[in-house]
Amino acid sequence: MQGPLPRSSETGRPSEDPHIPVLIDAILRECAPVSGVWLDGTLGAGGYTRALLAAGAAQVIGVDRDPLALRMASEWAAPYGDRVRLAEGTFSDLDELAGEALDGVVLDLGVSSMQLDQAERGFSFMKDGPLDMRMSQSGESAADLVNGAEEGVLADILYHYGEERASRRIAHAIVAARAVEPVTTTAKLAEIVAKCLPRPKPGQSHPATRSFQAIRIAVNTEFAELAEGLNAAERALKPGGLLAVVTFHSLEDRIVKRFFQLASGHEANANRYAPAKADTTARFDMVTRKAVAPDEAEIARNPRARSAKLRVGRRTQAPAKTLSAAELGLPEIQKKGRR
Repeated sequence: MQGPLPRSSETGRPSEDPHIPVLIDAILRECAPVSGVWLDGTLGAGGYTRALLAAGAAQVIGVDRDPLALRMASEWAAPYGDRVRLAEGTFSDLDELAGEALDGVVLDLGVSSMQLDQAERGFSFMKDGPLDMRMSQSGESAADLVNGAEEGVLADILYHYGEERASRRIAHAIVAARAVEPVTTTAKLAEIVAKCLPRPKPGQSHPATRSFQAIRIAVNTEFAELAEGLNAAERALKPGGLLAVVTFHSLEDRIVKRFFQLASGHEANANRYAPAKADTTARFDMVTRKAVAPDEAEIARNPRARSAKLRVGRRTQAPAKTLSAAELGLPEIQKKGRR
């Protein structure tokens, strides 16, 4: 079976063998037996969808916000007939896109190499192209953000979404550069960022890695979509239904961990953004007591997959609730307007 397209190390995503979706064996093990109707919220090249079908799912609803992924899927999905249903949309609408109660939801977060490998999509600092980064190919682009946001907003985005310690220095350099001419290409943005940071030592990531990650997250509202998608999955799942989420960096995992802590009735490890919550009614029972990481065999096949983490919860019969961005610990970026 062909898995998702490889992911690039430049965004902290593994570049795995395209035939092997990251942590798919762990997902199938923790969710066994797989049956009924599942939703794959990050369809990509269909690796998780096909693995779920092979494991026993009666139908998989494949959701992606990228029209290109869906056009590609229309070809490989055809032999499955009505066992695969494709839908264009985002995490936040997955319950409406499903249109029925689900037996399982799987979310594999991040950007795929289908997007990274196309220079014209503007995701990669390794390939010069227009500064775009829009997964849905619509709305505000990275160039709009980089050239229009106030310096303080840019600094906050770089710090909170990329954990970039030099965020203020980089934001100041971007503003200075765009005063001369607009920053419209990935190469130009990468050059600006690299000049603000020390030259990387052998084995270290490119200096622009964190900044590109942060801007991509902001352009695609990835954290807000993740938070709303977790709530939507809770609404969509039947009692006994399973939610499996694969993350690839600490910022994502922090949100998912917080969601499961609150939804399973545990208040441990609240962070500075999240107010105390008194409700301890369990809407999920944890299938994985802690995050599941790739085993040595998977890491040997794909060393970059070592950062992946899987968390799985099983829906109870308790009524669904909606957790706010603050409760889930999302950092708040103050939109102070355009320059």
